[in-house]
Amino acid sequence: MRPAQLIPLSFLCAILAGTLLLLLPISTAAGAHTGPLTALFTATTSVCVTGLVVVDTYAHWSLFGQIVILLLIQLGGLGIIAVTSALMLILHKKFSLHNTVLIHDAFNLNSMSDLLGMLKKILLGTFVVEFTGAVLYMFTFIPRFGLIRGIWYSVFTAISAFCNAGIDILGPDSLIGWQNSPAILIPTMLLIIMGGLGYVVWFDIVSCVRGGVRRRFSFRQIYRRLSEHTRLVLNLTAFLILSGAVLVLVFEHANPDTMGGMSAGSKILNSIFQSVTFRTAGFAAVPQQGLTQPTCVLGALLMFIGGSPVGTAGGVKTVTFAVVILNALSFIRARDEVVVLHRGIANELIQKASAIVTVSFGVTFLLLLALLATNSISLTDGMFEMVSATATVGLSRALTPALNATGRLLIILAMYLGRIGPISMALFFSGTWSDKNLVSFAKGNYYVG
Repeated sequence: MRPAQLIPLSFLCAILAGTLLLLLPISTAAGAHTGPLTALFTATTSVCVTGLVVVDTYAHWSLFGQIVILLLIQLGGLGIIAVTSALMLILHKKFSLHNTVLIHDAFNLNSMSDLLGMLKKILLGTFVVEFTGAVLYMFTFIPRFGLIRGIWYSVFTAISAFCNAGIDILGPDSLIGWQNSPAILIPTMLLIIMGGLGYVVWFDIVSCVRGGVRRRFSFRQIYRRLSEHTRLVLNLTAFLILSGAVLVLVFEHANPDTMGGMSAGSKILNSIFQSVTFRTAGFAAVPQQGLTQPTCVLGALLMFIGGSPVGTAGGVKTVTFAVVILNALSFIRARDEVVVLHRGIANELIQKASAIVTVSFGVTFLLLLALLATNSISLTDGMFEMVSATATVGLSRALTPALNATGRLLIILAMYLGRIGPISMALFFSGTWSDKNLVSFAKGNYYVG
């Protein structure tokens, strides 16, 4: 099987295995009942690191069920191929060329050099970041919930935040009860951002900082030594977070259903958090059903864009969206080449980015039509829900539990396509049918615009 087939199939197998485990009586808390559709929905949202739920995770599932969900989140966040490869490393198994190609395609990388070394760094970096996040949470959760529960809540929340899953076991209202707690919101934002930056950016920053410190470079010199991809990701991430936070603050500062009763400091903190969580995280510090219409539209755009490539975030990715916008600007400016940070962008990359954005938008639009046709819901709620599902965000305007069986199946499909979509579409459009290029056709006389 080609990687473009094997990677989506691996996610599907993980979802089915998770469904069977969650159907076991031991997975459900005493007094609760888990049907096949609920188990399938929960397994899908966990593996696809989305966060939409139809039952309260903290109350419906037993400790065993919560452990299963956490393992599915970690599995989905890193990727099934990466986890399988990690087991092969632990067991000292040899990697064939096919295994190496799978790792390359699973992370959608541009180079085949030292893939196993990069895999080791990814696993180590993930452990370090998640462990650090858990320790930061423990300072708040252990005094509040006791030693054992505090540690468990800290580990679960840290892994969920880093993998951009947005599932928590703190209560029925996500992080709304902690909306005035910087000790919880700030670590959560840092974990979300770290997962959304992408592993390639991590390693480039670490390498350049180490070399810069050793040679006593200034901050500007270190920054200029970063790769163009890293600098573009950092610039886009900062712009989207800050601009999103400013707009959320403008739209919500007087809204009594969200931030109207907060202090000035809490409004700023929660505006930044809302902007960050829109980027595929799924944690909510304010009631999402109380957001104004402009904030919902802004959120849909930020969710659709998502995080950055080669990370745990969803969406079409920041660089992908930026390439499409830059291509349009280059045409408007009558430039023959798309240039960013004094570097040209290859035509193949532009075609791939355009294909990903077009197909992702088309899938989201068609599934939204189906959701509106099968459920009596408002356009705003439906749009928010469907974009959240296809971008694997997990935010909801309290709509998910109210959907009928057809609606839930549509959301399951949307989450699955959203998780494997950008990777599979990138591989699909990367040129596996090279024989189609052996014939050239005469140019047609078409009109556009």
